[in-house]
Amino acid sequence: MLLAIDAGNTNVVFALVDGRAVKARWRIATDPRRTADEYAVWLNQLLALEGYDRTQVETVAISTVVPRALHNLQVLSSKYFRTEALIAGKPPLGWNMAIDVAEPQSLGADRAVNTIAAHALHAGDLITIDFGTATTLDWSDFTGAYKGGIIAPGINLSLDALVTAAAKLPRIAIEAPGTTTVIGRNTVDQMHIGIFWGYLAMIEGLVARMKAEVGRPATVIATGGLATLFEQHTRLFDHIEPDLTIQGLAIMVERAHMQ
Repeated sequence: MLLAIDAGNTNVVFALVDGRAVKARWRIATDPRRTADEYAVWLNQLLALEGYDRTQVETVAISTVVPRALHNLQVLSSKYFRTEALIAGKPPLGWNMAIDVAEPQSLGADRAVNTIAAHALHAGDLITIDFGTATTLDWSDFTGAYKGGIIAPGINLSLDALVTAAAKLPRIAIEAPGTTTVIGRNTVDQMHIGIFWGYLAMIEGLVARMKAEVGRPATVIATGGLATLFEQHTRLFDHIEPDLTIQGLAIMVERAHMQ
């Protein structure tokens, strides 16, 4: 089986994958100081709880946007799984797709892996939205080429900035407002309305502008933890793919083994 690791700015997601089927997944806060030994103790217990053990892992693949976290994850792979980790973007897990932007080398690994997965699952022009620490919206055309996108602050970053800068505002949960009106009658309702509906309106507006610029029909794919929350309140998404980055790593490993 494959242990796919998606190291993001906020969390590191570990997933046990058989073929393309995700059998189990776990997440831990991203901390570049966390050692391979700490990861191993944590993972060993979680694998056992799901009825697996580390000897069943044959391949480890890593996608990371946190360079300082990579070394300890590589040590985890070599020391505890007895295999050298495959790194997304490096042979044999090269992108193998056109990256048609001004600075191809600056494209984040997660966005490239998402694009590969999205085109393996869906045809045509695609707009992929990833609700993470940052919210990214990426256009890839019908040939599978990455054509560019948008980076916006994630909804949690927006809320953190609001609460930090305004001393009297309380910290609230990210959830749909409990009222159907967009004119709040108290501070907490007003914050929920501003954060939730304001953020959703931004995403809907950006996608509308992207579609107009693309000039062809484009399928909208959403991933990330908040995608399912927003799905209940908009018709924007054509597909929700919760494990898009993990699926992308599995697809890249599958293709590398076929070469």
